[in-house]
Amino acid sequence: MDVHGLNGQQAYEAIIKEVKTAGKAVYRIRVIHGFHGGTRLRSMIREEFGYEREPRVKRIETGMNQGITELVLREF
Repeated sequence: MDVHGLNGQQAYEAIIKEVKTAGKAVYRIRVIHGFHGGTRLRSMIREEFGYEREPRVKRIETGMNQGITELVLREF
């Protein structure tokens, strides 16, 4: 899902909706927040969905692209 152009609250609400409506077949959600203008969103996502704050999100993963954070809902 792409949260470019959203403020922190809008992005949080959109991600929560996606997490809560994800079916059992979904094992991860890729959130594209951007890098240059997306650092505030990146920080919010990693803080709000890391550290087991959201029960459905087992962990977060970052990759080579710093503009993407993946929310892992279950193991593949």
